[in-house]
Amino acid sequence: MSYISDENTELEARFPNNHIITDSVGRGSVMVYIPRFNLSDVIDGASDTPHPAFAVNGKLLSGIYISKFQNVIIDGLAYSLPDKDPATSVSFDEAIGYSSSKGEGWHLMTAAEWGAIALWCQKNGWLPYGNNDGGKDIRENAVTAKTAYRDDTRSILRTATGSGPLEWSHNRRDDGIYDLNANVWEWVGGMRLVYGEVQILPFNDGAFCGNSQASDSSVWRAIDGISGELILPDGNGKTQNSVKLDNINGTWTYITGELSSCEDKIRFCDFADVTVCGCVCTKAKEILYSLGLLSSRADYDYDGVSLYANNGLAERIPFRGGRYGQGKNTGVFKTCLDDPRTFSGNPVGFRTAYAVFDGVKQNDK
Repeated sequence: MSYISDENTELEARFPNNHIITDSVGRGSVMVYIPRFNLSDVIDGASDTPHPAFAVNGKLLSGIYISKFQNVIIDGLAYSLPDKDPATSVSFDEAIGYSSSKGEGWHLMTAAEWGAIALWCQKNGWLPYGNNDGGKDIRENAVTAKTAYRDDTRSILRTATGSGPLEWSHNRRDDGIYDLNANVWEWVGGMRLVYGEVQILPFNDGAFCGNSQASDSSVWRAIDGISGELILPDGNGKTQNSVKLDNINGTWTYITGELSSCEDKIRFCDFADVTVCGCVCTKAKEILYSLGLLSSRADYDYDGVSLYANNGLAERIPFRGGRYGQGKNTGVFKTCLDDPRTFSGNPVGFRTAYAVFDGVKQNDK
């Protein structure tokens, strides 16, 4: 269709330093390419091995493509486009469907990919700002983005995708990823809590369209805290030696034994204060670091963001980044693990990512 071709041409002209990647119907999305890097590149003293985000189904990627913008939905498919009101009221499974239906390589952004971007930001000295205070960042003095949606009191809730200043991009440049801080929460795939037990799809296998993320999928794995190996979960959150999220004296703590405090309610603490018991091995901790679920730097305050979680129920799926109106408690290290996959709320959206194996489609590798 010529009008889609014209739209793609306009995007190419407007974003010459990004990639316009088309999907199964030929419509383009503006994508940011992130070249592969090692854990040691973003975490001092970590293993000199590729960050898990760059390993999909046993294959190593040269890089990954991340949506430049929080996504909108057009004809049942997700798109990264500028100056739009981001899609909201989307459940986890719907977000997966809107993403994977675009064709080979397309998927809902994963926890591994989000963690990689967050660690890159931290290492490079910039945690991006965003719409967390009525159309601006709470650290800014004026409204700096285009209004996309107001509530009945005329307060600014959502801002148009990518319409903020350079400080709202992950690298403080116009070729960066925008709105990782607030505006709307973002579902991410490939990770969940089950009665407090941390479960993942190995490495970045959530990026492979053939790997089911259904609640009963056989691909989910727990993390053995003693060896750091990925193990088959028992389904009850009590897998022997698995890494679990306990709440000890009001602080989220990763342990390997039985939970001392397991409650069906949302609890939180500063992300900088999240800790890990001494029985959890270095390899297991590196998995948590890589996902952005544990602080890799004791001297870092992460702008005061919190980790919210519920360890009393089965399957809590993560949102990342925070939302409008939350003030300073938003950012790339903000995580909420309190809601089921069926949740569909006004402040919750998503973004797609794209993964190919050195230019070869996933099913042709």
